[in-house]
Amino acid sequence: MNATLMAPNAQYQSCLDACSKCMQLCQECFRMCLSEPDVKAREHCILDLIDCSEVCATAASAMARRSFHIDHICNLCAIVCDECASECSKFKDEHCRMCADACRQCADECRKMKSM
Repeated sequence: MNATLMAPNAQYQSCLDACSKCMQLCQECFRMCLSEPDVKAREHCILDLIDCSEVCATAASAMARRSFHIDHICNLCAIVCDECASECSKFKDEHCRMCADACRQCADECRKMKSM
């Protein structure tokens, strides 16, 4: 691929990567939470995982195509990621800890998008 064609997305790459990683870890955590004995106690977290995964996928897609709405989408993504990190942090499982970390990193990257 021509390097000139890739250059415009370079400014988004760190955030795009964080969103993709967060989406993946939310999906994995969702699956693992369904296998935990306290599924009912995780209901809010599970719903947040689904929302977070979807918003992260949308944000990554918007950045890849250089949408005119990246600021708004990334702002929403940061809000949803913060909420998901907060919910995941309530549980001590390794998958929840890893997901919460990815959500926090994604939220931080999305907030940086406002300054671009």
